[in-house]
Amino acid sequence: MSTPPQPPQQPEQPSEAPAQPSAYPYPHPQSPAPGGPLGFPPAAPATQVGQPSVYAQPTLVGQPAPPQPVNPYLQQGPYPVVGPPPGSGGGGGAGKAVLWGAVGAVLASAAWAAGVFLIGAEDDPDLRGYSAPSNLCNSTDYSSFKEEYPDNDTSPTHNTLKDDALDEGLCSISLKKSTSSYADAYLYSQLDLHKKTDPGPEFTAAWKNYADSHTGYDVEAITGIGDEAYLVSNDTTSGSSSGSLYATLAVRDGWVTYTMSYSAYYSSYDDDTDPPTLEEVTGYLKTDTRTTLEDLGG
Repeated sequence: MSTPPQPPQQPEQPSEAPAQPSAYPYPHPQSPAPGGPLGFPPAAPATQVGQPSVYAQPTLVGQPAPPQPVNPYLQQGPYPVVGPPPGSGGGGGAGKAVLWGAVGAVLASAAWAAGVFLIGAEDDPDLRGYSAPSNLCNSTDYSSFKEEYPDNDTSPTHNTLKDDALDEGLCSISLKKSTSSYADAYLYSQLDLHKKTDPGPEFTAAWKNYADSHTGYDVEAITGIGDEAYLVSNDTTSGSSSGSLYATLAVRDGWVTYTMSYSAYYSSYDDDTDPPTLEEVTGYLKTDTRTTLEDLGG
């Protein structure tokens, strides 16, 4: 699932930036495997003379015996073994029992195989026709922001990941007004095609509940874009000379996630004396996200 990292900092701007969401934390290191030195399992206690099996483990008085090993290749079918039909008494009973037992085993194996096939079919990735471009910046539409920031970024930053489990594209664009000598704001986009796992539950948990763990942020569910979408925002601006404005629109469409984030930091040194409001930025994010997803094949 995609989560926006910190945007690049301006040397003239305050260093503090809103905390960024982390929907997919890295896993903790694995705990060491139990056992003896160097990871080997502890040695089994020696058997006692007179015990019925050389492989049997000794038991303590008053304690239950350890479970016996089970054949891992023995398939337990969902159906009981089929017996001889009613009224078929007479000679050849043993042969018929063996025959019907074999038929039951075949039916159980077939049912088990069908179950495995169906489970595998449910895990097929739901990518909705999307494809990850080699350069997401070339596929990110931000024409709405260009009305506010007409000066093009001639060298946006982009990265791409291609893997059997995940295709990912990243793009960072500097937004600048014609009168400015440096970036007035930043736009960040991220596309993730999840090809092995459904990102839905974690996407919802991370974005819907973002305000519960991040003070000062507002979360709004957005309809009409993908299967679900959330707008996360933080606005501490006071006029055009102090504070910051941050907004992210996160969208999930099947097993594909896309985020577009805007951030701006204001100070008395800024040339921009008429920055956009949160309402305006929200409208830009919605319009350009819809267009970008359509262009990407959704």
